[in-house]
Amino acid sequence: MKRIVLLGLLLLFPLNMLAGPSSTAAEKPCITQSEVKFENEFRRLWIDHVLWTSNYITSATTAGAEDQKQVLARLLKNQEDTGNAVKPYYGEAAGNKLTELLKEHIVIAGNIVDAAKSGNGNKVNQLDKEWHRNADDIAAFLSSANPYLKNEDVKKLLYMHLELVTNDLSASLVKDWEARIVSIDEGITHIIIMADAISGAVVKQFPDRFNS
Repeated sequence: MKRIVLLGLLLLFPLNMLAGPSSTAAEKPCITQSEVKFENEFRRLWIDHVLWTSNYITSATTAGAEDQKQVLARLLKNQEDTGNAVKPYYGEAAGNKLTELLKEHIVIAGNIVDAAKSGNGNKVNQLDKEWHRNADDIAAFLSSANPYLKNEDVKKLLYMHLELVTNDLSASLVKDWEARIVSIDEGITHIIIMADAISGAVVKQFPDRFNS
């Protein structure tokens, strides 16, 4: 009778309590301060990319806007800052190359804004092909530098970014402000995913740089 009672009491305890601490929890590495700092700063750079691109669309499509030149300069500086952020890991030349590719991305986007504003659909289509070719170049560059970034995965992320910027521009041109708010919100959410994918791959590639 005592044996049956003892077995009954044992069954009341969760199996994981009998087994001790979870091996998964015990083996899970802690996130270091350097990793958090890098990933947060990288997020900020890409969020700024979306916000200043959106600000440029506002300036370029608003009659009488006087800040277009200054906003463009700030947007281009963001591309320099992004290139500088990877220099400690990939070197000066690689950082400059990323800046060059990102600046081309912005210049093409600005030309698309101008063509769309003037109603030149053929020019928009031509520039859109250039825009996607540039995205292919960025994806190829990043994937060749980091084995944890697959070319097709990065391409998909970049193509979605282009689509969301296009949605922002399209909504702005027809003054559909509600749709524009949605596109900007979606653009920020997506760019955080993309930034985390890239920064996470950098951390995996250079674990010794993020151990404290």
